[in-house]
Amino acid sequence: MKSKNWFLKGVNRGIETERFPLSPPDEVAAWSGGIAGKGNANCPTDAITNNKWDAEKCIYCRRCFPNYKPTGNLARTEPKKSHGQFKKSFFIYPFDFGTCGACNVELRALSYPQYDLNRLGIFFTNTPRHADAIVIMGVFTPKMRDAFLLAYDAMPEPKTVIALGVCAITGGVIGKNPDHVSVIDIPGCPPNPYAILDALIRVRK
Repeated sequence: MKSKNWFLKGVNRGIETERFPLSPPDEVAAWSGGIAGKGNANCPTDAITNNKWDAEKCIYCRRCFPNYKPTGNLARTEPKKSHGQFKKSFFIYPFDFGTCGACNVELRALSYPQYDLNRLGIFFTNTPRHADAIVIMGVFTPKMRDAFLLAYDAMPEPKTVIALGVCAITGGVIGKNPDHVSVIDIPGCPPNPYAILDALIRVRK
């Protein structure tokens, strides 16, 4: 409902970009952030064990409902390493291993006027040769390893790897734990734009 209100405000007053991260998100989609509860979860990916929720395994299938419910908070993870060199500008190269398309849609949404990642000095690039970070999405398979390494090796130093979505982090439902090293994992199936933007900002600090 709030998203529709944002659209109407944009029509009536012109483009209105959100103030996030200076202000809290206007709206976090219910089943895209934190989850809490107690009891049987019936979880197909073991994202909930002993009443504890693991964001990096959760595909938001809602089998755990009503014992577990959304908290409304962003699913945040801390970067394993920060890159202060990217404070002024940060160019990201999306690399799709074979997703369902959902992570792609949410990542590309950052370029919409509502989020406008360019105002924060973050930009998409069409080649790894101009990229500071490679954003990997989808189930990582052995046959895609060579393609990934070619793209990674083409990137200039310093460079970093970001895993976007559960499939890229833990393999999701159909994959296995991927054989790659990422600086930050952005959980979600798919992650919402706020969580992605928050992670991109954290990597640059």
